[in-house]
Parts: sequence; C-alpha cells; structure tokens
Amino acid sequence: MSREHGTTRRLALVIAVLGLVATVLGVGNLMSATGSSFPAPIPEADCGPGSRPETDIQGRVPASDYDSGRAERGYLCNTRQVAHQGTSGGFKVLRYRDSQGNVCAFYDSTLLFPKDVLFNATEGLGVVVLDMNDPAKPVKTANLASPAMDSPHESLLLNARRGLLAGVLGNAATNLGILDVYDVKTDCRHPKLLSSTPSALLGHESGFAPDGKTFYASSAAGQTLVAIDLTDPALPRPIFQQFGVNYHGLRLSGDGRTLYVANIGNPTNGAFSSGGLRIVDISEIQDREPSPEVQVLSDVSWSEHSIPQVAEPFTRNGRPYLLEVDEFANFDLTGGVDQSAAPVGAARIIDIADPRHPKVVSNLRLQVHQPAARKGDQQSDPGALSPVQGYAAHYCSLPTRVDPRLVACSMIASGLRVFDISNVRRPVEAAYFNKPMAPGTKPTNPEAQGGYAMSQPAWDVKRRQVWFTDANSGFYVVGLTNGLGEKLRR
Repeated sequence: MSREHGTTRRLALVIAVLGLVATVLGVGNLMSATGSSFPAPIPEADCGPGSRPETDIQGRVPASDYDSGRAERGYLCNTRQVAHQGTSGGFKVLRYRDSQGNVCAFYDSTLLFPKDVLFNATEGLGVVVLDMNDPAKPVKTANLASPAMDSPHESLLLNARRGLLAGVLGNAATNLGILDVYDVKTDCRHPKLLSSTPSALLGHESGFAPDGKTFYASSAAGQTLVAIDLTDPALPRPIFQQFGVNYHGLRLSGDGRTLYVANIGNPTNGAFSSGGLRIVDISEIQDREPSPEVQVLSDVSWSEHSIPQVAEPFTRNGRPYLLEVDEFANFDLTGGVDQSAAPVGAARIIDIADPRHPKVVSNLRLQVHQPAARKGDQQSDPGALSPVQGYAAHYCSLPTRVDPRLVACSMIASGLRVFDISNVRRPVEAAYFNKPMAPGTKPTNPEAQGGYAMSQPAWDVKRRQVWFTDANSGFYVVGLTNGLGEKLRR
C-alpha cells in the first residue's frame, strides 16, 4: 500500500470517529458539485504596506511555495503577528475579563482526543488558560484537564454575564457527555471547577443561553439534544432531551427564546449533510415549563452547502441576521474521498427578520473554494486532499452582535480570513493571516503540514486584534493594520 493511499484511509477513519460518517453509511453516491449553482467568490483584499500577499488564487498555498521556501514566511495582508504561544490548537478561542480586571484567553489544545495525546503531551493536555493582560506576552497559567476539558471537541463555550466556562466531553465517537463547569469570574487565570457531571448524555457541540442559566449540548451524529439547567452551576440538571436530531452548533437569541441550529440533517443522497439552518422556538425551556416542548419555526438550505457548523446572530441597523458557516466539504466516503468533486459551503449571511422565512442575502467564499479551482494542480498542495483539513471553512466569529463591520473566519488551509460586512449584501475580503507548516518540520507531529486553522476566533476590540489557533502551530495574536482596525469602532 502506498503512503498516500494509507494516509487517505487513516483520514477516512478519523472522519468516522468524528461521528459524521454515521449519517451516510449505507446510502448512495454524492451529488457532483457543478460550478453553475455556486455563488461567486468575494472580491480579494487590497493588501497595504507591510503585507506579504498570497502568490496564487485567493486562499491557496501552492506546492511550489513549499518547494521554494516561500510558504515558510507566511502570508499576511493588512495584519501583523503580535504574539505566538504553543504549538497546538483546537476548535475554540475565547476571551474574557474577570471581576478583578484580568484578561484571559481559553483554548482547547487538541482536535481529536486521544489521537493527539502524544503530540501535545509535552505542552500539557486539556484547555489552555493564558494570562493576556499584556497580549504581546501571553503567559500560560493553567491547563484544565478535567474529563470534559481534556476533550471538549467543539463544545467549549463561555458565558461572560455569569463568568462560567463550560464544555462537554465529546468524540470519539460523541463520548459520554460529561459536562464540566468552571468559575472564571473570580480569577480567570486560575479557573475553579464547580461541577463535572454526566448531564449532557452525549457530546460534540453546544450553545449557551445569554443569561447563563441554560447550557445546550448537541451530539451531531449521536442524534441527541439536551438542555441543562445551570441556575446552580454546582448542580447541573437536565431539563429537556430530544432524540433523532442531527444538530451541530447552537446559538441563541438575546432573550434565550430562539435557537439557531446548524442542522446537519439525515441525508439519503450519499452526502454527509442534507441540512442547513433551522430556527427553533425554545420559549418553554427558557420559561422552565414542566415537560417543555420545542417548535420548529423554519428550515432553509442552500445548494452549495457542506456541513453546517454554526450560525452567529447579529443586527444591522436593528434588523436581525445570522453569520452562518459550513465546515469541510460535503463528500461521500461510500464512493471514495474525492475532494475535487465535493461542495464547499464556506459561509453566508442570512436575513432572519421573518424567522419563518429566512433567506440568504450574501456569501463569503474564496476563489479556492470554487469547484473549478478544486481540480488539477491544487490536489498536490499539502493538506489539500485531507477530508479533515483541505481548503474549506470551519468557524467564524463576530466582534459584537450589534452592527459589526468585520468578521473573522478560520478557513483551515487558507488560515485566518477577515471580511468587511459593512454592506451585508456585498461583503468583501479585508485581510488574512496564514502561517502554513512545511511537511516534516514539526518534530512532535511528523504528519503536520500546511495551515490548520480550525478555531472560532476571539476579538480584542480595544487593541484591534484577533486571536485564533492553528492546530499545527499554536495560538496567535494578530493585529489589524493599515487602518483596518478602525472598522471596529462603532
């Protein structure tokens, strides 16, 4: 067996462990991706002084740049590196200021536990806590290694109002759903474990009510949704369970009465996903009605969808929208892993002024995401063929829910991308930061290669910075340059 073929098979197994393959086993072939139904990529960023722009199409790091050594210098556009810490990363980066004025960052350090244990053991496992009082000099103050924090998968969330950090033990595959809750309000540099309970049933992704009193755990391919009462965070209590739903990320309206669901769905056409956005009325859970019921208000999809990841709510001039992002590519293992034929959903803005009739108003796509670009020479780029890496999106975040003008997205092999959404119907690329790793240059993980930006970024609005992790190279503080940071002023 060739090394390339063996790697492809191992990556297919990783996908299975992630639990996504459960949605497609035993079904037919994947529909092919044609360029006709795909939205166009957005305009490229205008890179100002101090930039080191990409050398190929928008978002691509070609194999020739690795051969020449250009890739090792990184790609900067209207950004600069302020600080770097560690050599690993996961799915979330969170920022918080505690009651004493200390500023901290929290990030999960592994993509897949226990696979990454040996790779990360020298730095410590679990969720990393950083003292960020001086963001130019991050100081690690703790590794949270309770059961859920060792492998929170995509569930790590922070409720700033109550100062609670929570995550659910997830994968492989979906795991036991142990919920860990920490107090970070007292001293964010040294979080205090309040409870560790099997209250989530299974684990994968999550949501947090704005008032901090309800934590929602979704298990994706585990087909479960659980609402957990955290009125007393030392005594979590499940108050609602639903089965047969293939939900991913969950975000809530400001009043906690509406759930915005990245709905993977249960496809029958061979793809991982058949879903899109689902809007659910959860008023009875928020009101603590006995035996609460939920009501689906609407479902909407898009022809180019891959695997819906999460939908973040925001407003523009009082009108409600969602910033939704899809992860990976919507390929089919039963017919072989063919990334060139797999749709990449990337990201989009959805108008939800009428929650019963949501509509997509614009898309955030790079040239490298387009079907025509996902063939030929691109297939030789490091990481491009990996079904859990590749040129695709994973997480996006907003600096504020009220009239944001910039958004940041981790787009895996394309690194951190910043978009200007001042006009929600005509977004443009504003900046990027990508530090790809040359194959064979990471001693603790010889298979590491390329960019591996998977985390939900965090924002330091005052300092005009974005924080994110690259799973291959660690935690970064990225400054916005050439006046771009002024768009964070409201």
